[in-house]
Order: sequence, then C-alpha cells, then structure tokens
Amino acid sequence: MMISKELLLTYFYLLVYIVLSSGVILYNKWVLSPKYFNFPLPITLTMIHMGFSGLVAFFLIRVFKVVLPVKMTLEIYATCVIPISAFFAASLWFGNTAYLFISVAFIQMLKALMPVATFFMAVICGTDKLRCDVFLNMFLVSVGVVISSYGEIHFNVVGTVYQVTGIFAEALRLVLTQVLLQKKGLTLNPITSLYYIAPCSFVFLFIPWYLLEKPEMEVTQIQFNFWIFFSNALCALALNFSIFLVIGRTGAVTIRVAGVLKDWILISLSTLIFPESTITTLNITGYAIALCGVVMYNYLKIKEVRASQLPVDTMLDRTAKELKMEKKSSHLYLPDDNADLGGNSTKSDSSDPMVDEEAPLIPSTRISHLGRSNLSS
Repeated sequence: MMISKELLLTYFYLLVYIVLSSGVILYNKWVLSPKYFNFPLPITLTMIHMGFSGLVAFFLIRVFKVVLPVKMTLEIYATCVIPISAFFAASLWFGNTAYLFISVAFIQMLKALMPVATFFMAVICGTDKLRCDVFLNMFLVSVGVVISSYGEIHFNVVGTVYQVTGIFAEALRLVLTQVLLQKKGLTLNPITSLYYIAPCSFVFLFIPWYLLEKPEMEVTQIQFNFWIFFSNALCALALNFSIFLVIGRTGAVTIRVAGVLKDWILISLSTLIFPESTITTLNITGYAIALCGVVMYNYLKIKEVRASQLPVDTMLDRTAKELKMEKKSSHLYLPDDNADLGGNSTKSDSSDPMVDEEAPLIPSTRISHLGRSNLSS
C-alpha cells in the first residue's frame, strides 16, 4: 500500500517539530550551563530571542506583507497585550533560569505540572469549573511529580522553584489570553502574535536584566559568539512556525501525542548529552504516574469538547439530508448540500474541534494544556 504525499508531509512536519523542540531545549541548556558554553545569563538569552522574533515579525508584516496586521487599538494593547506579555516574559525568564540549577530531564518531568497549573488558574479566573474527575487527575499528576522529585539525585530547591514559578506564570498567561483577547474577538496567528507580544516582552525583561544581569556583565568577562546566538534564536523561531504547521495539518490531539513522544526522547537524549542528567527508577516511575494523569485529563477535555460539538454536527447532517430529499422530490434548485443557506461552507464544522479550542500558537490566542511556550524553552 502506497503512502500518500499528504501523509508523508504530515509525518515530516511532526518529525521537524520533535527535532526542533528537543533541539531548542538542549541548545539552551548547552548555552546557559557553566559547564559548557558558559553563558549563565538567562534573561539576556531570552531578550535575544524576543528581539530577534519581534524583528522577523516586523519584516514579515510591514516589509514583505506576508500577513496583514490586526486592528490593534490602544485600549486592547493596554488591557490585553501588556499583561499577557508580562506573564509571557516571566515564564520564559524563570523557565530558562532553571537550566542553571537542574537537569533537562528533571525539568521535563516538572513540566507535567502544566495541566495542573492551567486548570487551577482557569478555575480561579472563572473560565473552568472545579470537577471531581478532573481534580482527581490533577492530584494523580501532582503525586507523580512529587515522587519524581523525591527520586531526583541532584535535587535543587532554587531551580525547582524557578521552574514551577515559570509553569504557573505560563498557565496564567494562557488563561489571560483566553479571557482577555477572545472576549475582544481578537485572533492572532503566530506572526502577528510575535509582532505585538515579543517587543513588549522585551521591555518587561529589560527591567530585571538591568538590575540583575547588567552589573554581572560589567564585572565578568562573558564570551559572545554571534553565530551561536543567531542560530539559537533562529531555532526558537523555527520551532514556533513548526507548531503552527503541525496544528494546521493535524490538530491539537496529534501534537499532544507528539509532545509526549518528544518528552521521552528528550529525557533519553539529555542523559546522553549531559552526563549530570542522571535519572533514577523513582524518577521514571513518578513521571509515568504523572503522565497517566495528563493523558487521562487530555482525554476528558477532548471528550468534553467533542460532546459539545455533537449536537451541532447532528443538526447539520439532518438538515443536509432533508435538503437532499426535498431536492429529489421537487426537482427544484437548492443550495449545495455542503453549504448553509447563506452560501457559507459548513465543512469546517467537521474538523477536529480541539484545533479551535486548544491550538498552541506561540504565543497563543487559544488556551493550551500542552505546556509552556517554546520560544525560549
């Protein structure tokens, strides 16, 4: 049986996403770690990513006209973009700082807490309800992460606090994105997201950089290699576009599965590339328990969204059948079966509903439980 070109292209996009996602994380660890490239300035590295991403987005929108800018008012920018950018900057800052203290493998295990943080932030903000089944899944994830942390040989309190704080900052950013931008009816694609959010995040990062890292750069001789930082920022930017391509061809469900596969690959690779990333049996056991909770939670969310879409799909199918029968009986001209009375196609209703509800555009205008942004993580 021959595999179609479309399917091969989809698998290629998934492979690119897994390679880039793993590569960016390992690359950041190598750059920041004092044992390797020795550039222990996570805020500076994040600012380089933000500045590069914002500059590329500016050229794509204003110079090459690849996409059109959205209608951004001062009110929307002040009430939506600024707070979202603040938490986005914080999540990247704390997440990248964690690389200085804990291993890549342990960081990936801690990231299993992302659905827990996002769920509780959504409950606090009123966008989700506290349900027993979801709460039990979140409890299972938390227990798994605690077991994994207990089994960590090189456990570091500071690094763990940084990573967990970054996770909750990203969770709040995702919830605020849903609450603020979607209520305004504003939809941003990856390019327009970077165009508006990256420069604002750069400004927020400038404040802690000036207070914490600028004095260190003045007294310590820091090596700066243009090609290292350029390639690092380019990989981070390419990762965001790869996520957009995968979501466009498959959906959030597929990228979640790919994300789980990527995490296991990344944990295995990190132990080979970085000898200090030693993992124990207790690490793996705890992470497996947490992963079971994440998978169950994702299943519940997918089932919930599809159930809410089912009455609409049933109604459309029924309407299409009635129109078809009427068309046969009367031999009169009627609109096409796949179009509504206004002439708009309804085919898109049958697409995966998770794409609309949970697609992780980076930074996204949709709430996501996949994990934190990959711009600098």
